[in-house]
Amino acid sequence: MSSNALVCFTNCRLVLEDGSLVDRDLWIDEARGVILDAQKTFFAERRRPDTTIDLKGNIISPGFIDAQINGAYGFDFSIFSDGDEKAYDEGLRMIAKRIVETGVTSTLNPCFRDSNFSSSPLNYGDFSSSPRLSAVSHPDSATLLGWHAEGPFLQPEKRGAHMQGFLLTAPEGIKTFSEVYGEEALCQADQFVGKRGNTTFPGVRVITAAPEIEGVIPAIEELSRRGVICAIGHSTASSNKAREAATKGARLITHLFNAMPQLHHRDPSIIGLLGASPTLAASSQNLTYIVPSPPFFLIICSGVDSTVVAASNPVSEAFSDVSTPPTPPLYPVNSQKKNIEGLALQKVKVSAFHKPYYGIIVDGCHSHPHSVRLAYTAHKEGCILVTDAMPMLDPHLCDGLHDWRDNRRLVKEGVKLYIEGTDILAGSVVTLDTCVRNFVEFTGCTLGEAIKCATYNPAVCLNIANRKGTLRAGADADLVVLDPAGNVKATWVAGKKVWSAEK
Repeated sequence: MSSNALVCFTNCRLVLEDGSLVDRDLWIDEARGVILDAQKTFFAERRRPDTTIDLKGNIISPGFIDAQINGAYGFDFSIFSDGDEKAYDEGLRMIAKRIVETGVTSTLNPCFRDSNFSSSPLNYGDFSSSPRLSAVSHPDSATLLGWHAEGPFLQPEKRGAHMQGFLLTAPEGIKTFSEVYGEEALCQADQFVGKRGNTTFPGVRVITAAPEIEGVIPAIEELSRRGVICAIGHSTASSNKAREAATKGARLITHLFNAMPQLHHRDPSIIGLLGASPTLAASSQNLTYIVPSPPFFLIICSGVDSTVVAASNPVSEAFSDVSTPPTPPLYPVNSQKKNIEGLALQKVKVSAFHKPYYGIIVDGCHSHPHSVRLAYTAHKEGCILVTDAMPMLDPHLCDGLHDWRDNRRLVKEGVKLYIEGTDILAGSVVTLDTCVRNFVEFTGCTLGEAIKCATYNPAVCLNIANRKGTLRAGADADLVVLDPAGNVKATWVAGKKVWSAEK
């Protein structure tokens, strides 16, 4: 540490919140672990850094935020065998310490039910009721922001790699959610990012649920009031149902394009939210539709989604349209033609609508490059790069078979990860810095704009942009030094260098 704890990074380009790059020095306070206002520090406080670091034209970015990572370096967040809190805590620390080599300085760790996690099929509370398992950070590693509870309120037909036996409905709305996660586990907005080393507050920050599941829609508004981010995912929701969830407070779509119906021009479903007008009223909610569904029969429904259909086999999150029914195109019943024609003459109440953010896995496998560019073009401000990485995420790991959970194994083939003996995608093994570089290639955006999708956008979505994902004065000094091609050269957490490519 410098004698006065002040450090100046010079000869560098900074990534601003709008994705632009500017030639500017950056001052930080090593002791406090925060970014400084250089002019105020120099002119008002009459202090200047004792240490100056020449970055030789490289880029300084806020530390990357991975809002969906299932595990890495051989550790799985969803396995809490035999209630061994010490071993679990060691696994969390190990990932937090090693993941910084990819530029990630904050993670939101998904947790979903499997047979090894808890003795009770109804209790998710284990992962946040214990101080060891709550959101925490350590001085030399990435901040663990909290938990992303992916399930159990998911559509069986789009459950992907999730175990069907643990999926539930929520007949009593928020009461069911509280019983499943634990009342104390549902995070309050002002309890989210704790002080370094503080593990005294609950850590459920995001809940992914399918809005068509019984009780989910009524719970969204209360969860949002508490500061929990409600995400739409593993769902067959129609456009109207997805929009209803968003108007109630859902502000995120989990791994866009995967584990959801594919885009159809008559009912674009969840994906269609990216193209929604901020003032367009859902005037077709009460119409009656005929819904064609494979293999050769029709379902008639009136303003509601089809009932939940149990599935006997796991479903691929990315390539499931042949074997599972997506939300199909909607054709108005002939008898309703008069009503439909009359819609143009009706006065429809218009209310404000905010497009949700969306996580997207940019590995070239979960989403085709054209789809990535299509999504980004439709809603740039909502784009959040995620890895959805599995325990096999390790830049140094070879391809082949790797043990997973429930006596299952996964096959790693480059960036692809399948459940052995199937074509079911089970998360990814792509790193977030690779996603950033891929995003530039897939969309044609600038490197700064791609970095924004891994920093500022997730921070705003999670309501932590005053501390994370930004280089503004007062924010945490979590930094990534990148070369002009986007390769990670060094990572800093709380003003301390924690990793460097130069050994």
